Amino acid sequence: MASHRADASAFLDNRGYTGPLVRGVNPVTLFEKAVRDRITDSYYWKEQCFGLNAATLCDRAIELTSIGGTYGLSQKPTPFLCLAFKMLQLAPDKDIVLEYLNFTDPGSGDDENPEDAEANGEVVKGRGDFKYLRALAAFYIRLTFEAAEIYKYLEPLLLDYRKLKRRMRENYILTNMDQFVDDLLTKDRVCATSLWKLPSRQMLEDLDLLEERISPLADELEELDRESEASYHSRQDDDSDRGSDVMRGE
Repeated sequence: MASHRADASAFLDNRGYTGPLVRGVNPVTLFEKAVRDRITDSYYWKEQCFGLNAATLCDRAIELTSIGGTYGLSQKPTPFLCLAFKMLQLAPDKDIVLEYLNFTDPGSGDDENPEDAEANGEVVKGRGDFKYLRALAAFYIRLTFEAAEIYKYLEPLLLDYRKLKRRMRENYILTNMDQFVDDLLTKDRVCATSLWKLPSRQMLEDLDLLEERISPLADELEELDRESEASYHSRQDDDSDRGSDVMRGE
């Protein structure tokens, strides 16, 4: 047990910390102290998170069956929260985090090529094979990336409608990936974690840090407008023809 505690304390001690910083602070301090203490005291942390690296953490995240923060009267941390904390310890490179976000099982038969997606200007694939790994990466991105990057990488996930099981204080509920991502973009607290204040999208657009977001439904809405306009003109023509017939009858 002492070795586990030492492993955690080495990262939590700010004195002499020389690792990467997130907005000027040790990444693990993005979690509140009470939550950190519950995580490092938990069975899952001691047995499943000790010694993980970026590769083995990915394997562990693939085994997740739910998202969530803390649960029960004692507010135990979920495996999801423990792995998020481990990611803060490891501070993986951005490329690795994006690989988590887009990870595809080579044996899944998915024909989507990441290089093709990048060539088409897409930074996020339509769908990673492991939804809880994707949710974990999205949570980490919201905690640690810069504001413009958060919008850039999370907004495409609003088109991922897969169901997620979410552990609440007393039970489980069903939600969807797009709803979870919307919470990350709009709420101040998610999964027992206070999120830093995200600048509005409009502000970042005004600063030329983001391009204007085009709704994925824009083409469909345009088509509906065209059909509505054509239907209106058709009715107008019919009314005009009927009016001419009436005039001739008189």
